[in-house]
Amino acid sequence: MGKSEVGGAEAAVPQSAVGSLDLNQLRTFLAVYRSGSFTAAARVLGLSQPTVTAQIRSLERQLDRELFERLPRGAAPAPFADELASRIGEPLDALAEVAGHGGDGTAEPVHLAGPAEFLSHCVLPGLAPLVEQGVRLRITTGLTDDLLDELRTGRHDLVVATVRPRGRALASVPLADEEFVLVTAASWAERMGGAERLAALGPAALQGVPLVAYAEDVPIVRRYWRHVFGKQLVCEPAVTMPDLRAVKAAVAGGAGFSVLPRYLCLDELASGALVLLNDPEDPPINTGYLVQRPGSSDNPHVALVRDHLLASSRDC
Repeated sequence: MGKSEVGGAEAAVPQSAVGSLDLNQLRTFLAVYRSGSFTAAARVLGLSQPTVTAQIRSLERQLDRELFERLPRGAAPAPFADELASRIGEPLDALAEVAGHGGDGTAEPVHLAGPAEFLSHCVLPGLAPLVEQGVRLRITTGLTDDLLDELRTGRHDLVVATVRPRGRALASVPLADEEFVLVTAASWAERMGGAERLAALGPAALQGVPLVAYAEDVPIVRRYWRHVFGKQLVCEPAVTMPDLRAVKAAVAGGAGFSVLPRYLCLDELASGALVLLNDPEDPPINTGYLVQRPGSSDNPHVALVRDHLLASSRDC
């Protein structure tokens, strides 16, 4: 790496040169300088280590200076790095304060998104202690594909996804498993012969019982049929509504049968409002994933929410 020298010492880069540099690269440089390693800086920034390395190399090329000596463990700042850090540290800290905090000194809200039913029953109750500590939440519900697209554009900080994101652009970690169960109201269970008749006849025992589903293409029920019965679902839904809580209410009211997450039905199963028609040894399981937007770690409350969710995650 070339160096500009004046009288045997490295020449300082003019203020105008620093002002023309990429702000993200300067922020990455400061994170490496303060943490002492590319790996630690990547964790702080919510970036991959190759991204941090690429940004530092690009910055070094623009400055024509070597900023860090790469060591087996960590990175040691070169002499010019000390000067650069002293010049940009305070302005970047002030900018982060403005960008990451509101006028009353509190952190920006954490934008969390996911399926309405899962957030309501498995996520939000556990976040109550953080709200008491001053964490502000902005909740959005919707379908996973739409929410992940919005995450990429910066609308959300964290998304609870029903599938693992494709590709490597979005990092995800398993959050919780949800088990699906086949249920109906007590009145229908009595009319059709209950779990005993289903065990004897298979899904044919449900002939004449209306199907209540989340959507017209009944993805949850079709998956249950393939996994448990090894057959293709052939009946069409009598009632559809894009909210599993409403599906549960309709089934409990006597509208027919459906397949629902077990966590959503625990109270109704205990009270007898819903009857479990099948209890296979290998029930269908769906894993939910927690996905974080790259760069969202600038808000410290995002890390608080993420860590709290991962620490308290459980099978639903």
